[in-house]
Amino acid sequence: MIEIKNINHSLGGKEVLKNVNLNVKEGSVMGLVGINGAGKSTLLRIVSGVYTPCGGEVLIDGESVLKESTREKLFFLPDDPYFTMYTTGAGLFEMYKVFYPAIDAEKFREYLTAYAIDEKKPIRNWSKGMRRQLFIALALAVKPKYLLLDEAFDGLDPLSRLTFKKAINEAVEENGTTVIISSHSLRELEDFCDSYALIDNQTVASSGDIAENVNKLCKFQLAFKEKAEESIFAGLPVVSLEKSGRFFRVILEGNTAEMAEKLASLSPAVMDEMPVDFEEMFISEVQNRGYTK
Repeated sequence: MIEIKNINHSLGGKEVLKNVNLNVKEGSVMGLVGINGAGKSTLLRIVSGVYTPCGGEVLIDGESVLKESTREKLFFLPDDPYFTMYTTGAGLFEMYKVFYPAIDAEKFREYLTAYAIDEKKPIRNWSKGMRRQLFIALALAVKPKYLLLDEAFDGLDPLSRLTFKKAINEAVEENGTTVIISSHSLRELEDFCDSYALIDNQTVASSGDIAENVNKLCKFQLAFKEKAEESIFAGLPVVSLEKSGRFFRVILEGNTAEMAEKLASLSPAVMDEMPVDFEEMFISEVQNRGYTK
């Protein structure tokens, strides 16, 4: 279990994280979300032990993450991992083997084959996606108890993303790996994450089960015979409202049947229920917290 307790951190004199508290259960896959600059990468670096927080602590299975024996349980893959000009896939494997002696060479090459990667070639001229595939293969071959991934989908094509998601699911099922993954691809996260944490205003603004929180919202598209304004929805628990001509698209918080009944009382000419996804939940919540772009 990962316990993040009262974390405070500043970079360059600017407060990035404030009073961050979060628990991540064993065997879960948590999506870490937030707008650009919210502090997701900083939090992952603190959880991995790369950064020492200005205040608070991170416990891994009850022990400080700053202990070397604790960090051995972790693998952190940053957004843009370091490599030298002459680094090859094979050389990178040998380097990581020093820190993770139990790394699975067979599993590593199995992933390289799936990604059609030649481990003997220098990676300096590879695309970001190919380098990402290589480091993902390393991360999965280590079989860590805790896997931390920063913008893991960045640069991956659709087929590689599918292969990656399957590999994550296998790691959780076969090895009991606990995963924290940050990404702006919220629809990708919804596919395989069971929980989320939203970083906003330097702290964890909300967290919980993705499906449960998405199901707290309902979405409808309506049209009226006569001209109507947004004010027609006054008094309803509106989370998001868009207008296009006579059509309105509204997301509300509450029971779907109950909200449908209340909307029907407005006498719309057309009313259709629509599905709500994790990305819409995220956008609605962040906008309600005052963020505009």
